[in-house]
Amino acid sequence: MEKTNIINIPTLQKSFIYDWTLDRVETAGLPQQLAHLVSTTLLLLAALLILLIADYITRKIVKTLFVRLITKTSTTWDDKLLENNVLDHLSHLIPVILAQQLLPSIFIGFPNFTEVMMKFLAVIIIILVVKLISSLLKTLRDIFQNSKAFADKPIDSYLQVVQIFMLFVAGTVAFSVITGSSPWSFLVSLGAASAILMLVFKDTILGFVASIQVSANDSVRVGDWVEMPKYGADGDVIQINLNNVKVQNFDKTIVSIPTHTLLTDSFKNYRGMRQFGGRRIKRAIPIKISSIRYLSEEEIADLSRIQILAPYIAQRQKEITAYNEQANADASMPVNGRRMTNIGLFRTYITNYIQNNPNIHQDRMLMVRQLAPTEHGLPLELYMFAASTDWVFYENTMANIFDHLFAAIKYFDLEVFELPASDDLRGVFQQQL
Repeated sequence: MEKTNIINIPTLQKSFIYDWTLDRVETAGLPQQLAHLVSTTLLLLAALLILLIADYITRKIVKTLFVRLITKTSTTWDDKLLENNVLDHLSHLIPVILAQQLLPSIFIGFPNFTEVMMKFLAVIIIILVVKLISSLLKTLRDIFQNSKAFADKPIDSYLQVVQIFMLFVAGTVAFSVITGSSPWSFLVSLGAASAILMLVFKDTILGFVASIQVSANDSVRVGDWVEMPKYGADGDVIQINLNNVKVQNFDKTIVSIPTHTLLTDSFKNYRGMRQFGGRRIKRAIPIKISSIRYLSEEEIADLSRIQILAPYIAQRQKEITAYNEQANADASMPVNGRRMTNIGLFRTYITNYIQNNPNIHQDRMLMVRQLAPTEHGLPLELYMFAASTDWVFYENTMANIFDHLFAAIKYFDLEVFELPASDDLRGVFQQQL
């Protein structure tokens, strides 16, 4: 008898609400089956109303309590909990768990329907738990992104990998709850369909592998300036996630590049330039070859008035005079012995001018060199580094240098090569006439 009582007490407690409602409905004179249906419907509506009220009260209590605590703190990381709706997902979870506990008492007369609803609520709980964990992960992401140690790391890629794994686990558990079978059976059937899944999720798998390799090789970080002409990308990386990399161009347009293309296609990363602290200037002045010649003594004396060139000319003249005297060179023919040329002095002038420019790195490579002559003249290339990587500073520094050199080249009786312009052709025609 004691065993029977112990077993029956929970049953009586669970059926009390339903029996009480059924008795009230039967007093209205309804048939038994209709009274059974009406009482169950009333209990269902009452349960929904209670759940809505419980959800509202829970959200009010949880959000009010935590918002007051968060606003009183001086830290900013807890504000991310509100921004990512962590409290909303937590407050939604409590009423559903309450409903799962109350459901067997309400639908005691419908065991099959109760079983279906219990499975449905279990799936809802799984979904809410996934959303809650996802919100917490997003909160961690926002906190890490504000940290200097993780500011340039592809945190979005790591987050998406964890989310995919979490969704896979949640899907397996939900499948097990709905079917009532072991999760291993789902995994076995999933293995049989792996070929189809690999085809469907090909881009995701490629992006996943690429994200790991990009992170491991440290080839791209958030904030890097990258250039990828194939995709029209030339700007700063603002986001790296599992499927694509977002680049904000300097005109504020945003280009999305598939993550796996960072492994298959070439691109230029300017991170090394920024870490180096200087941006390279590499530009040539095309010299008209026919304007290159030896300088006379009068011209050398005139160029000696250039202050940054005068010490070099004096030293060079001593060396040339000593060499020519030793070689007994015939001065009546300029090609005998050694002579100064206008392009040689101009090249030295450029070097000295750059070495006295405060906007150029003096401890980096600095060189003025001749390239191979072409049909466009003799390229005189300047190779140096601006003292800052700032774009405006770089362009202004380079423009100021070449403005000065284009204006100074005429004092060396040199000409910059350019294709014939309309006034050049007009001058030729006038001479012929």
